[in-house]
Amino acid sequence: MEEIIKKASVLIEAIPYIHDFRKKVFVIKYGGSILDNATIRKNIFEDIVFLSYVGIRTILVHGGGQHINSRLKESGLKAEFHEGIRVTDAETLKIVKEELDKLNGMIVEEIKALKGDVTGLKGNENIVHVKKKKSEKDLGFVGTITEINKEVLDEHIKMGNITVVSPLGVSVAKQTHNVNADEVASAIAATMQAEKLVLLTNVQGVMRNPKDPESLISTLTISEIDDLIKLNVIDGGMIPKVNSCVEALNLGVKKTHIVDARISHSLLLEFFTNKGIGTQILKG
Repeated sequence: MEEIIKKASVLIEAIPYIHDFRKKVFVIKYGGSILDNATIRKNIFEDIVFLSYVGIRTILVHGGGQHINSRLKESGLKAEFHEGIRVTDAETLKIVKEELDKLNGMIVEEIKALKGDVTGLKGNENIVHVKKKKSEKDLGFVGTITEINKEVLDEHIKMGNITVVSPLGVSVAKQTHNVNADEVASAIAATMQAEKLVLLTNVQGVMRNPKDPESLISTLTISEIDDLIKLNVIDGGMIPKVNSCVEALNLGVKKTHIVDARISHSLLLEFFTNKGIGTQILKG
């Protein structure tokens, strides 16, 4: 009986959050190695379907780097990066698009299997507008975002559909470009004036000491981030994640989160409990 009562208490704790978040937009970025794990995927998609059922308008931006690297290797092509960005020639772009299309389709089917209403947008719907990214090295078909087509996204989320977006953009010349998924998620969140931007990862969040699970920093402000980067508390792959969060906050997103997807039902725990389980980053 006590266990049943505890479950009821959890639901009661969630009520004010559900009330505040109804009809708000959440943008969630999901990629990397955690996208390959079927158990993690199911937990994340169950959470996203729950968000949809309680009236939260959810946009899921997926990556696909691991799948693309494997496919390039199978094809005898080398995965080349410059300053963390995939160099994307015509042959690589073809594989990038094919792999992202497959992943988008898989995500849509798995969400449908959980009784979620869902739309998959694979990059040819003219949602992410780009121009060629400038760099010291020619990156090929890699795009910098110039605009997000808000109207198309609005159309799907207002129908109550979970909207799954591939990180591909189109130039004015109708040329497809590869785009960093964190950048796509951040730009969509800013354009939609989202309540939340969430980056799912395979670490707890921002840690003062990565070896100490008790050192999670639950809340950060923009002003604290530069100091933590200088102190190497935030380093490596966490730097672009926090930078995406900062950019989104500066463009009007209310709150950003870095959340460990490996924790069962991490999204529900982060959004609907008083303590949360990841790192939330606020403007001030």
